[in-house]
Amino acid sequence: MGLLEVRGLTKRFGGLLALDRVDLTVEEGMIASLIGPNGAGKTTLFHILTGIYRPDRGELRFWGRSLAGLSPDQIASAGIGRTFQNIRLFSHMTVLENVLVGMHSRIRLRLSDILFRTRRLRTDEHEAEVRALALLRLAGLEGREGEWARHLSYGDQRRLEIARALGSAPKLLLLDEPTAGMNPAEAQSLMALLKRLVGEHVQSILLIEHNMRVVMGISDQVTVLDYGERIAEGRPEEVRRDPRVIEAYLGGGRWGGDA
Repeated sequence: MGLLEVRGLTKRFGGLLALDRVDLTVEEGMIASLIGPNGAGKTTLFHILTGIYRPDRGELRFWGRSLAGLSPDQIASAGIGRTFQNIRLFSHMTVLENVLVGMHSRIRLRLSDILFRTRRLRTDEHEAEVRALALLRLAGLEGREGEWARHLSYGDQRRLEIARALGSAPKLLLLDEPTAGMNPAEAQSLMALLKRLVGEHVQSILLIEHNMRVVMGISDQVTVLDYGERIAEGRPEEVRRDPRVIEAYLGGGRWGGDA
């Protein structure tokens, strides 16, 4: 049994078939990539996995537990965290405050603790701040906790999003184009960070990515979508040789760079 199991996932928007009986398994300890042309259904799949959309048909299981009917906050509490294709930081909050917001789902306090600022509240706040600072150090943002999030470079904002997602202590981390807008050096650095996360901070990572250097350099498994259908799945070297992938997506061997 995989950490995440998707079977026969189907989603329509009116007359548009966004996902057509998609199967996907993510095992523990794996970095898996989801690739395909724009409009292939990749972000729709992420939205379903995190409870933003409801599937029309199909089954979703996380550690053997069905995700059917769960709300986004319930799915986050179950252990699935994510980032978005478009950066969604709180720009008028500090770097530290952004990470603390991401930890909200793991803090359990009574109303009386909040109203009377009990010792329990103060202890939890201190522990949360210590952990948030540790996540910023992990993400390469040590010493920048007091800066406004909007003042960070694009690449550092991406790192802050990952740190915030880790604040909810996910077992599975979903990353939607984490290297978008990064230069090659920034992308290489982020790849090293993602490899460090697996096993120590998360069980597995599933990412949507267009940078083929990243896909080939980091993935244990690659799944390819085209017009909502899964057309290939396997190890990177297997997928890059698949004629259906070359025809549908890679355009005769554009694996060397962005796609």
